Amino acid sequence: MPADLVTVVGVGADGWHGLSPAARAAVESAEVLMGSPRQLALVPPDLGVADDSGDVGAPSPTDVPGRVAGRVRVAWPSPLSEALPGLLQEHRGRRICVLASGDPTFHGIGTTLTRLLGADAVRVIPHPSSVSLACARLGWPQDRVQVVSLVGHPVERVHPHIQPGRQLLVLSWGAHTPAEVAELLVARGYGSSQLTVLEQLGGPSERVRTTRASEWSDDTNALNVIGVLCQSDADAVLLPTVPGLPDDAYESDGQLTKREVRAVTLSRLAPVPGQLLWDVGGGAGSIAIEWSRHHPTCRAIAIERDPDRAKRLDRNATALGVELAVVHGAAPAALDGLQSPDAIFIGGGATAAGMFDACWNALRPGGRLVVNGVTLETESLIAQWYGAVGGDLIRLDVQRASPVGTMTGWRPAMPVTIWSVTK
Repeated sequence: MPADLVTVVGVGADGWHGLSPAARAAVESAEVLMGSPRQLALVPPDLGVADDSGDVGAPSPTDVPGRVAGRVRVAWPSPLSEALPGLLQEHRGRRICVLASGDPTFHGIGTTLTRLLGADAVRVIPHPSSVSLACARLGWPQDRVQVVSLVGHPVERVHPHIQPGRQLLVLSWGAHTPAEVAELLVARGYGSSQLTVLEQLGGPSERVRTTRASEWSDDTNALNVIGVLCQSDADAVLLPTVPGLPDDAYESDGQLTKREVRAVTLSRLAPVPGQLLWDVGGGAGSIAIEWSRHHPTCRAIAIERDPDRAKRLDRNATALGVELAVVHGAAPAALDGLQSPDAIFIGGGATAAGMFDACWNALRPGGRLVVNGVTLETESLIAQWYGAVGGDLIRLDVQRASPVGTMTGWRPAMPVTIWSVTK
């Protein structure tokens, strides 16, 4: 193994005895062994050779070809992301082997190292992932399962994926996660869902337990994966990931892009996986939130000058299962230094001096700009820009049925002018 090549070895709950010959050879030939304390503990201190009975002998380092004397073991510090470049630099020129859980490129350190060093500098020896093992136990097809990682994330991240009949595999952040997931399912009206907690998968202490989400109350090992077969109760509210959630899904002071207008607006913004949206004048955050719910890799920055609205926006994002960057400040000044977006929505503050210019200049080539206006002043600016750069201009009128005495009539909402253009 070249000294400048970092090898990442996936380790299961079965530890040293579950490693392939190639994985064992990579560990034994390393001069520096890195990993979490739990992962390092799975490797025998002397790296002895196991006989057929599974017992580990203790030959001296010189007795086994490739064995390294004076091997250094490095336990990951916290936070790892900040310390990792320095650790690699400190041990540069030595043969480094990094231990990871399961498949290192599946929500693991293998992906981080590849991004940091490049694919040519990282060799990955995978072990079956926790998802592979869980699907094998549950009899679920991996290609139809939605995987949600809660490692480092709030439990609300599960929300967008809770849909009738959906099969979820939730990667836990510890022993507390199954109870939190069960509580969230009950609160969403999915207490009837089948909840399976799989602990220590592949190891000698493996345990699998299944119950209804509403009935879960057991203690759990910290190393666990949760399988959820979503079953909605009769009173469950359907919250799909397509644009146009019910208005009452949001906490709002009235500064909210209404459901029908929101659906049309998002169709013009055209959410694409991996792309970034600026929601300028975020209000309740509905546009940024529904953009982010479209796909787990969709990202959004919401800019809101009112501090109470900014806090409310953040609460809405958490409640609906997305993570947004919320910038508290008045645009266009608050836009300075933000990452260039692929799409911009101006829902508030469109008449601020320089707003259109700042957004247009920041937008990436091929990006989409959408502006909603309900006032004559905003419409006047929209008309000027429409005349200068073109695009698509529509006016949307929405009327809702409501009581008129003992009968029913139509009550119109304020008409909304929607301008959309691709740069």
